[in-house]
Amino acid sequence: MAERDTPYGAYNFIVELNDGSQSGTALGGFSDVSGLGTEITMMEYRQGNDKENRVRKQPGLNKASDVTCKRGMMGAKNFAEWINITRRDPTFKRNVSITLNDEQGNPVVRWNLINARPMKWTGPTLAAKGGSDVAMEELVIAAEGFEFAFD
Repeated sequence: MAERDTPYGAYNFIVELNDGSQSGTALGGFSDVSGLGTEITMMEYRQGNDKENRVRKQPGLNKASDVTCKRGMMGAKNFAEWINITRRDPTFKRNVSITLNDEQGNPVVRWNLINARPMKWTGPTLAAKGGSDVAMEELVIAAEGFEFAFD
């Protein structure tokens, strides 16, 4: 990641579901990605002969947070296909990448969700009020691992 004094905008990103679709196209583009994160649980341990009355903390298991991707419905079938594959074959996993780009479109940081599976799909709220709301769908992705990759 290049040294810089100002933060990157949160609006310039690409989600790659690694399903063979073109991630750079508008079809199936995402408006929101939330929940990127990882957590390392700490194990507490104290030796019986420690001179100080405190615990030592050692890194234990780590886990990836569930990630939510939202997009307007526009005919892309990759969410439904991935869900159907996962229902038929519970061992099926794929890696998902979310890349933040700078203002020129150059990759800055990539978050890789390792062994990811869809865990929840939510469809749009439909209302016949004649407004200009966009029909949005949401997919929550669970992953076994989480990695940072700096370009």
